Amino acid sequence: MHWKSLILGCAMLFSPGLHGTAMAQQAEAAARPAPAADAPAVHARPALWAVRDDDTTIYLFGTIHLLKPGVSWFEGPVRAAFDESQTVVLEVIDQNEGGAQDAIMRRALDIGGLPLSNKLDEETRTAYFAALEKHGAPVMVYDRVRPWFAALTLAVLPLRSLGYSPETGVDRAIHAAATDAGKQLIGLETSAEQIGFFETMPEGLQLTLLNETIRELPELPETIEEMIAAWSAGDEDALAAIMNETAESNEEIERILLTERNERWSDWIAARMKQPGTVFMAVGAGHLAGDKSVQAMLEQRGLVAQRIERAE
Repeated sequence: MHWKSLILGCAMLFSPGLHGTAMAQQAEAAARPAPAADAPAVHARPALWAVRDDDTTIYLFGTIHLLKPGVSWFEGPVRAAFDESQTVVLEVIDQNEGGAQDAIMRRALDIGGLPLSNKLDEETRTAYFAALEKHGAPVMVYDRVRPWFAALTLAVLPLRSLGYSPETGVDRAIHAAATDAGKQLIGLETSAEQIGFFETMPEGLQLTLLNETIRELPELPETIEEMIAAWSAGDEDALAAIMNETAESNEEIERILLTERNERWSDWIAARMKQPGTVFMAVGAGHLAGDKSVQAMLEQRGLVAQRIERAE
């Protein structure tokens, strides 16, 4: 289910650059639920790993890019590891770079090409238009976007309507805390690079991503709850099972969004281990689960990521 790769893979999905455009603002305003009474706090206990040698420690922490309000997670070993670190590493740190919104829309719109609906079969086209209308997105505009952008939009808007928000997501909180504490911030990728993962896919692959996202929309509310429950419990095996439970997974999409990035990040960690200091590295939780995880690739490089157990 590739929308899971979207949700747990690319922080760019939830940056102001992607959804700060006029048409996205309109859709999000319609999708945003009415304010609810304060919910009781949910105390999550997400997993944390450490890679260590004599003078270097790199903590690995999996994030959820958007959450509902009231989830408490920045405490215990996670907070202690963050406080101990001089450097904080995130997927991207440039979400608010100038001109990002215009740049994204220039890359997302396909004014001169065929309408997107012409590239979908009748059943998928009907489901696509229905999903856009349900979440208040302007159908005419979204019929002139490239398939990758349509897939990203449909991965986000339903979650916003369910009360999930990037403003309460893990990445935003870590970025803000690191800034407040004056820690060094490093981005593994740029927003432009993350957009490029989708933009450079052949159109057929983009359409595969969109078709799968549309087909699996009815499952999204239940599955996102399962994903967050697994993350909250620190159960990376359950998270990996959810990520990989479909037999229809496309290896090429997995390669672009997960596997190759895990390889690059593992190389970054291996190189950083040669420098002394303590680093807190936080990336989408999907990158730290399964047999192609960052931890598995570190093992191939002779490095062991040890799980830090939390005292009851």
